[in-house]
Amino acid sequence: MTRPTTEAVRAAPKVLLHDHLDGGLRPKTVVELAKETGYGGLPTTDAEDLARWMVRGASRLDLTLYLETFAHTVGVMQTRDALERVAAECAEDLDADGVAYAEVRFAPELHTEGGLSLDEVVKAVVAGFAAGSEGRPIRIGTLVTAMRTAARSLEIAELAVRHRDRGVVGFDIAGAEAGNPPTRHLDAFHLIQRANFHFTIHAGEAYGPPSIWEAVQYCGTERLGHGVRIVDDIEFDTGEAPRLGRLAAYVRDRRIPLELCPTSNVHTGAAPSIAEHPIKVLNDLRFRVTVNTDNRLMSATSMTKEVMQLVEEFDFGWADIRWLTINAMKSAFIPFDERLDIINQVIKPAYAPLVS
Repeated sequence: MTRPTTEAVRAAPKVLLHDHLDGGLRPKTVVELAKETGYGGLPTTDAEDLARWMVRGASRLDLTLYLETFAHTVGVMQTRDALERVAAECAEDLDADGVAYAEVRFAPELHTEGGLSLDEVVKAVVAGFAAGSEGRPIRIGTLVTAMRTAARSLEIAELAVRHRDRGVVGFDIAGAEAGNPPTRHLDAFHLIQRANFHFTIHAGEAYGPPSIWEAVQYCGTERLGHGVRIVDDIEFDTGEAPRLGRLAAYVRDRRIPLELCPTSNVHTGAAPSIAEHPIKVLNDLRFRVTVNTDNRLMSATSMTKEVMQLVEEFDFGWADIRWLTINAMKSAFIPFDERLDIINQVIKPAYAPLVS
């Protein structure tokens, strides 16, 4: 079996479940949209300098500080044309990186300052994804996100359900985690559940097992956005095999997917470094691990880069990469038969010669 190379990993089909639309803009697009829309808050109008500034700003080992960089990307995404352009370019960029299926999330409530309604925001983004995907072998599902620091989650959940058959595949909450527990938004999660719809919750990134426990046991989340801090409920260095706590064991037993984002987890301080990121031990313990980008602009990353870091740091091979890819596709929010079709018709045939 050959060792994965960057070129080969880029060509192989990959599945992305945790990617923020407002965290993945092209730097040049941010500069151009700022000029077109009259947004004057950028720290620089040089695209290359802006890209470096974004990474520096996001690499401060604190989730709240990390989120400050989004003021500029959200600031230029306040018109229908801007939203469509950003979504179309997102689809193009993910396709160029070999992503076969992606779920990209965004918070409609952050894009209404220019007078758009919530429904108009969703329609613009979905239209952009459709335009960018046309003629390309990529499928994108939209996740509608509510901000956990605001009080509009029920309204946003209703919005997600309204658009469920028109590109939206699920619901999410995001934002500063500490001090903003998911249980504050139970009515939104209950609405999603009663509608037989899907949702994930950002939990276990800046805050530990209590946040994960609330998301799972009170809110009933189907997936954990990040979930990296589940490792805090596992005992190591006991002279024996790692010992799972009750919560970690439940998450593993129930096959609740972890939407791990290694580079972002290092930037927010959720993990000390890629080498010390718990993705390998969680994968070895057979949690439902997936690998994701989170914010491609702020973390200067891509799915290919995330996977190659695992190859270089942990000696992941093609069998491991296929495992992560199928894990993610199994965990997607599109219908079961459609997930199986992508696994059997796209993923397995592409990896068969690589693994053998």
